[in-house]
Amino acid sequence: MSSRIAVVLFNLGGPDSPEAVRPFLKNLFSDPAILRMPGVFRWMLGSYISWTRAPIARAIYDKIGGRSPIVEQTEAQAKSLLSRLSEIHEHAEIEIFVSMRYWAPMAEEAVKKVKDFGPDQIVLVPLYPQFSSTTTASSFKSWDDSARKSGLEAPTARICCYPKDSGFVAAMAGFVRKGIDEASESGTPRVLFSAHGLPEKFVQAGDPYQQQVEMTVAAILAELGGEEPDYRICYQSRVGRLVWLGPYTDAEIIQAGVDQVPVVVVPVAFVSEHSETLVELDMEYGDLARENEVPAYIRAPTVGTVPEFIDGLAKLVGHAIDHGEGIISGQGDRICLADCLDCLLAETSAS
Repeated sequence: MSSRIAVVLFNLGGPDSPEAVRPFLKNLFSDPAILRMPGVFRWMLGSYISWTRAPIARAIYDKIGGRSPIVEQTEAQAKSLLSRLSEIHEHAEIEIFVSMRYWAPMAEEAVKKVKDFGPDQIVLVPLYPQFSSTTTASSFKSWDDSARKSGLEAPTARICCYPKDSGFVAAMAGFVRKGIDEASESGTPRVLFSAHGLPEKFVQAGDPYQQQVEMTVAAILAELGGEEPDYRICYQSRVGRLVWLGPYTDAEIIQAGVDQVPVVVVPVAFVSEHSETLVELDMEYGDLARENEVPAYIRAPTVGTVPEFIDGLAKLVGHAIDHGEGIISGQGDRICLADCLDCLLAETSAS
């Protein structure tokens, strides 16, 4: 008798129309994982931020058709992953569901579909290779809240992170090689591994995100082999007055102009294209590079549905199915260092 397995892919989500921008931002800034303050103050500040930032955000989305492409990109990844899983687990009935954190389809809708499917097992897969309390942990909590309210019960395996997954790393390394080759026509390039930023105080409180970004970069460099390129790890998309992880990507682009070196910008923490890549990296930082006379500005694509990445996800899902229930990392046990108090495996595995 074949088993029924529900695989749930998590991502941030994005507005699907100009009218959705403000409520999307309201959902984002109402999340206690993002604004860490008592509920009434978070609601008030989240409402104010979403109101003030909505015109800016709409202008950003206007540059890419007025909406985010992240749902369609995630659905394409789901389709590719399902095809691969069906080949590997031919005796199981597998369905893949998409759950976005801040806009449709959100956890409540995904939970209903999973419950209607009636799974024997659920596998939760964040499309965030590097764990953060602001992304993966927040998505898991939203899922748990919705599942509890709906009465959805099934053994659930959770993949908390996979910053060194061989498929993800191989796909990224392939893009880096191609970018270096192209940029080398203008000189010896500098590789900027750009990740979404995070306030420093979150890392100081125990969030493992920065460490895991560094793990990914180290794995990509090892995959490249040969002489290590000139590279920097940097961070983009900061908002507000807090001190965020640095150095900042825009500052590194300006420095590349001063040093007169071409750059290859690698979105090392994103697996699909959205406003942070299509607008911030391609348009805004591309303009910045030209203004500062950077000899060449090459942006590596995200992994999307590259076969190596999809194969890697399929193997991770397979390990989770075998695990049965509970939390596993891409390497099985805990990979975070001891000071990462937010690690989901902190209580179940040695550091």
